[in-house]
Amino acid sequence: MIFKTATLGCKVNQYETQWLRAAFVANGWLDADENANDEEDVQLVLVNTCSVTAESDAKSRKLIARFAKEYPNAEIVVIGCYAASDPQRVKRLPHVVDVVPDKRKLPKFLRERGLEIIPTGVDRFAERARAYVKVQDGCRVGCAYCIIPQTRPYLHSRPIADVLEEAKRLAQAGYREIVLTGIHLGHYGLDFYPPLDEEGAVPSDASVSLETYLARQARVPEERRVELASLLEALTDLNLPNLRFRLGSLEAVEVHDRLVELARERDEQICPHFHLSMQSGDDDVLRAMKRRWLSEPYIERCRSICERVPNAALTTDVIVGFPGETDKQFERTCEVVQTLHFSKTHVFRFSARPGSVAAAMPNQIAPELKKERAAQLIQIANAEREKFARRLVGSRARVVVEDVLDNPSGKLARGANGQYYDVETAIARDRDISEGDLLDVAITGTRGDVLLAELLDAHKSRNDALRFA
Repeated sequence: MIFKTATLGCKVNQYETQWLRAAFVANGWLDADENANDEEDVQLVLVNTCSVTAESDAKSRKLIARFAKEYPNAEIVVIGCYAASDPQRVKRLPHVVDVVPDKRKLPKFLRERGLEIIPTGVDRFAERARAYVKVQDGCRVGCAYCIIPQTRPYLHSRPIADVLEEAKRLAQAGYREIVLTGIHLGHYGLDFYPPLDEEGAVPSDASVSLETYLARQARVPEERRVELASLLEALTDLNLPNLRFRLGSLEAVEVHDRLVELARERDEQICPHFHLSMQSGDDDVLRAMKRRWLSEPYIERCRSICERVPNAALTTDVIVGFPGETDKQFERTCEVVQTLHFSKTHVFRFSARPGSVAAAMPNQIAPELKKERAAQLIQIANAEREKFARRLVGSRARVVVEDVLDNPSGKLARGANGQYYDVETAIARDRDISEGDLLDVAITGTRGDVLLAELLDAHKSRNDALRFA
């Protein structure tokens, strides 16, 4: 029995595909991607789709149609956010025999397919150097430009014990970096305190407000509260050798003091990198977006993190050309990007996602203006990224090797440091270096936004004059 998987979209989708792959392999199936000679005999194709934009929907349909032609004898099963947002249309696509719109029902789907072994996690990942671990699912924020609360409305956090066991397996398999990810990572633990209805029962309606969850959590004494910091503390308490953790996307005001202190105190286990979605630097635009926090608390939290975590790298997402955005409001966003010195700003032109509140808003921005604003902000963002890179010269870093290349003078190891910058390190040709290794290096210069480094001798201690970045 041979199967094939394909993934579109976020890190959570990538993790879920790896979990599905683990399930089929554990039950004796062969992965076509690892058995190339058997690709023509593929019997099942699993497509994990994305629906964050209308373009994502189109890519999902195109991928399914392609597989229907490439594997005419295979059944196609579609999961993911596009399967949730438009299941009826997905069912009509060629060779689609099953649609699983709710990820919570994947174990049931596997059992119906005759799989008896249902894994609790993964022990390998497609990327050798780092693995993603999904710890949370669901979002209730309801931003105007997004339909994810419609496709993943339920909140679900994995028990800490399950995540710890998965981290141990991945460390045993040789992974040196684990990225904690979720649909809304900052909501980790909220479902441990479910809201109750008048009769004291947990309501089944997925429309229960986020504020209701937050209010119930707030009534739990802080020392007994389980949240993202609790999980991260438990993971670092394992003291797994040569393993570091990186946090996925967060809202700035969800980076509580306890989390910041952990990052400061356990800097060799927790990457000093915080991806804090901003979307706009203008309060009126943020209100129109139905964002829960305005610019001032965002800016204050970013500054607080940088003051307390040495060399913390802040990255963010920004949407330009949201309906009604004026030149002045866009300029305010540019000012905030320059003020906070983000090490990376992901710039997106607003896309009117059908089904979202923003798609029906008046004063849609012309495509040409959105393109112009995006280009302007990208130029500012790139300058800030290179400026931050220069700050790291003279520091030392621990790099997870992602690629090893031959060059005329020896080898060149490429990988990422804690701040998620690409680092290039010259290595002697006779040195045994491979993907997934950890290197201690000294940052000696930059080439644009790439850090250039020299390998530190094994006998050098962390008390050397070089700063540890």
